[in-house]
Amino acid sequence: MNQVEKVWIEQLKAGEEKAYQYLYDHHYAVLCHIAESYVKDRFAAEMIVGDVIFHVWEIRKSLQIETSIRSYLAQAVRNRCINLLTCERERREVAFSSLPDDVDMEGRPDLSSEEHPLGILLEQELEEEISRAIDSMPDECHRIFFKSRFEGKTYEEISQELGVSVNTVKYHIKNALAFLHKALGKYLLFFF
Repeated sequence: MNQVEKVWIEQLKAGEEKAYQYLYDHHYAVLCHIAESYVKDRFAAEMIVGDVIFHVWEIRKSLQIETSIRSYLAQAVRNRCINLLTCERERREVAFSSLPDDVDMEGRPDLSSEEHPLGILLEQELEEEISRAIDSMPDECHRIFFKSRFEGKTYEEISQELGVSVNTVKYHIKNALAFLHKALGKYLLFFF
């Protein structure tokens, strides 16, 4: 920690509001960026950072910072974000465990249930679309994808069998998956 930061910490401990304002002016934007990278929500990130800076103000008299001010604040923000994410995950798990068996986490009917007619219809339609999409792949891409996914062969086995490099196999698998994603994108809404 440099001398300037030591002065700011001393002013903060003394209760000088300009030191509190310094935290906002010099660290708020970076801290919001850190928080948003964790919680993926700008408003929540700003609330977390505001809470952290206010908490530092509340505990200013007992404040012990061994690193730089920014490192200290960044660690506090990370900890708050992790706590928030943990609480949200636990809340979702509790909420999910209390849902009826035929309802998903968002409260929508579970269309994958064998008892749900729309689910059966969607499954049949999806299977047909997958078959059509695979059949419409370019020949080499189709052949490699089929050996990988339906024959259960490794990239190395496919490479040896077809006399191509492993990188060529990877290239065709990547293209096949991108092709399927494009062809079946509308169905992904039901599963994610």
